[in-house]
Amino acid sequence: MLEFVQQNILLVAVALVSGGMLMVLTFRRPGGAKAVTANQATMLINRENAQLIDVRDSNEYVSGHLIDSRNIPAASLAERAGELEQFKDRPIILICQTGMRSQAACSTLAKLGFARVHNLEGGIAAWSEAGLPLKKGARR
Repeated sequence: MLEFVQQNILLVAVALVSGGMLMVLTFRRPGGAKAVTANQATMLINRENAQLIDVRDSNEYVSGHLIDSRNIPAASLAERAGELEQFKDRPIILICQTGMRSQAACSTLAKLGFARVHNLEGGIAAWSEAGLPLKKGARR
């Protein structure tokens, strides 16, 4: 066994590094502990009246968004956080196209004292892939 490892040190090193990276990705997914799947988000919406905040730009929002979501672009989230004060005790689900911008937005709201902030894992793309409805056009 030791002889095999010595003769194939590069192969063993690659196997160890790739295994380590898989472990890191398994335990530290984008979105971390606050990420929710489309199904989990649906349960939060139905059971706890979660507030939906779409952090994409307005032109992306108009092209298709979750029903009853509010559009607050990520760039203006910190300055418009006051609009969300009434929802501090409810779950807030942040949404973007793929889940990356909304993850950063989760950090912004957490720093502002919002405790129940979640990121829609995979964003609008995952929501659509799950066969869940989207609404086109501006809200109301």
